[in-house]
Amino acid sequence: MRFSLRENRAKAIRFVEHMPWNRFSRLAKVSVVSVAMVLGLASCTLDYTVGYVYMTTNKSNPGLIDQYAIDFDSGALSVVGTPVAAGNDPVTLVAAPNGQFVYVINQGDSTVQEFAVEGDGSLASKNVYKTTGTHPTAVAIDPQGAFLYVTFTYQTGYSATTPGPGGVSIFPVNADNSLGTPLTQNVGNNPVGVTVSYFNHFVYVLDQEASPKATILGFSQNTSTGALTPVPGTTIATVGGKTVATGFAAGVVPNAIAEEPTSRYVYVTDQAANQLIGYTVLASGGLLPMVNGPFATGLFPADLTIDPTGKLIYVVNFNGNTVQGYMIDGATGTPSGAAGAFATGTGTGPTCVAIDPALGDFLYTSNSLDNTVTGERLNPNTGGLQGVQNSPFNGSGQPSCLTVVPNGPHAAQAVIP
Repeated sequence: MRFSLRENRAKAIRFVEHMPWNRFSRLAKVSVVSVAMVLGLASCTLDYTVGYVYMTTNKSNPGLIDQYAIDFDSGALSVVGTPVAAGNDPVTLVAAPNGQFVYVINQGDSTVQEFAVEGDGSLASKNVYKTTGTHPTAVAIDPQGAFLYVTFTYQTGYSATTPGPGGVSIFPVNADNSLGTPLTQNVGNNPVGVTVSYFNHFVYVLDQEASPKATILGFSQNTSTGALTPVPGTTIATVGGKTVATGFAAGVVPNAIAEEPTSRYVYVTDQAANQLIGYTVLASGGLLPMVNGPFATGLFPADLTIDPTGKLIYVVNFNGNTVQGYMIDGATGTPSGAAGAFATGTGTGPTCVAIDPALGDFLYTSNSLDNTVTGERLNPNTGGLQGVQNSPFNGSGQPSCLTVVPNGPHAAQAVIP
């Protein structure tokens, strides 16, 4: 039988507590950890690894993916193997809900690269798929692991010199985590973000149109095909030969989007106005801006994430070199500053932020200008952050984004893959 490290420790404590005192006195020098090791001989050393961090970097061509193991107790990162080759200009990535596969978006190649997570945490490249348009920008996978959504900037026949409408490539995910033949959903002229609801099968695409037309486009998901149908308040039309998309106002230059796990609230960062915008999700899938928003961030917010419990939001500020935490009011969705997590320093030029989905105890940022990963211990009660041992950790040139996968199930796990 296999036990986690935490379960081994608990068994060790119970073992010591029930030992007769005379026997315990003779074994006083035996540590609880040693007893835990005896009780858990079937466990391997990977029990000390709570998860893995994968970080895309795009200074070289092809790009590279750095691989790290997360120490269970400290959150410190140790390098796994050597960096793995990606495609040209990897910009973002997402893990499958089962934690066994990772999909990397290569902007320069307009491809999706599929990797399997091996037993030692290293990535093995499996397949490469072309998106249905060019210049992909963002990716999301539905919580069931059934469909992968990739936003792209230019539909067929358009490019940077002849700009036109963007779209979403909708890939079905097969039982072996390979991708099937994609569908295409037309959207506005500059889609930069996408998120998928956990419970109610809505998909939201962030369209970074020139102000004042920046918008969130809402869609309902066909759970059999992955196809998207605009919800009330979203329209996709062709006017004078050009695609015109209208939806829910999203600030000046919105650049990242996330939905909390109960699917009641959506949040967007606005890099031009240095703000976090919150919305309530209506029964129809429409979005209603929070009346007391928007909410201040640091300089040039670049990305955001929500912890597995849905109680905390963290925003990384590219120009401020900080990560900022907010507590989510469960009744209204209103984010307010988290004690001990206001403008916590990161490396230089943070681009992405992610929380370990296993225990929700550690937060990591990719830092593009000093080629590092910053690690923080997260206090789930207050949202406060404290630097982990030996942080920051070195990476390859020009990190663009990162994701975290659990190393199998853990006791007290926040998300079970």
